[in-house]
Amino acid sequence: MEFLSYLISGISLGSVYAIIALGYTMVYGIAKMLNFAHGDVIMVGGYISFCAMSYLELPGWLSVVLAMAVCTVLGVVIEGLAYKPLRQATSLAVLITAIGVSYFLQNAAQLIWGASPKGYTPLVPALNAKGEPNALQLFDGQLSIPYLSLLIMAVCIIVMVALTFFTGQTKLGKAMRACSEDKGAAQLMGINVNRTISVTFAIGSALAAVAGVLLCSFTTSLMPTTGSMPGIKAFTAAVFGGIGSIPGAFLGGILLGIIESLAKAYISTQLANAILFAVLIIVLLVRPSGLLGKYVPEKV
Repeated sequence: MEFLSYLISGISLGSVYAIIALGYTMVYGIAKMLNFAHGDVIMVGGYISFCAMSYLELPGWLSVVLAMAVCTVLGVVIEGLAYKPLRQATSLAVLITAIGVSYFLQNAAQLIWGASPKGYTPLVPALNAKGEPNALQLFDGQLSIPYLSLLIMAVCIIVMVALTFFTGQTKLGKAMRACSEDKGAAQLMGINVNRTISVTFAIGSALAAVAGVLLCSFTTSLMPTTGSMPGIKAFTAAVFGGIGSIPGAFLGGILLGIIESLAKAYISTQLANAILFAVLIIVLLVRPSGLLGKYVPEKV
């Protein structure tokens, strides 16, 4: 039962990574850029939710909606001010800009909310009103699955299914896929590429807000650097599963969460991150395009 407990914890953590990775993979798949400020948008979403619950005394679900709205606007503003002028720039220039936006958001958060960690109230408390574990008890209480873990996994599946439907069945989703394949051809067919990229950033940032709330609920703490390491791990998950692939981001996030949880439990908490990146290196050596990614030959 101990193994199952660690496995469920890993799937729960991996579900958060998967939601973050979906934002990375959407932006890369359509705009062909790595938005390393994505992790800090997660942090902003966490702070907005924290302020909504702590200062405005709003319920948890409403704080999530508010965080999504703020992060959606933030994502569109970042794209318009920082990335849109660099449409024809080199990938290195875009990468440096993304790092600059990341540090700007971290320092802005530090000025606004301070550098000290803040205790975050989870969407689902660990204990119920009777002081008992807020969890699903199985096998006569030998296996306990927190309701928060079930919520995180359910949200991840819903987001995954919704995005798959959106990109495959809606007009805007098909426009995103067209821009991903060939921006020039998409523009010739009447697709507004700039608007499509802005919508992609908006959706990715809204997902970042959801991930920020779930991550803070999982760790119960919040600080200006909260999104840095999870953002890097989620990017690793996107590459692991095949960046540009929505199912790949989902699979990569879940697998990385499981690997991290089992590594901490059975090997070493200090070496868990090293093991994660070692697994990534091994997978990329065997399959450079990721688990579900497809190899696209470079045209010369």
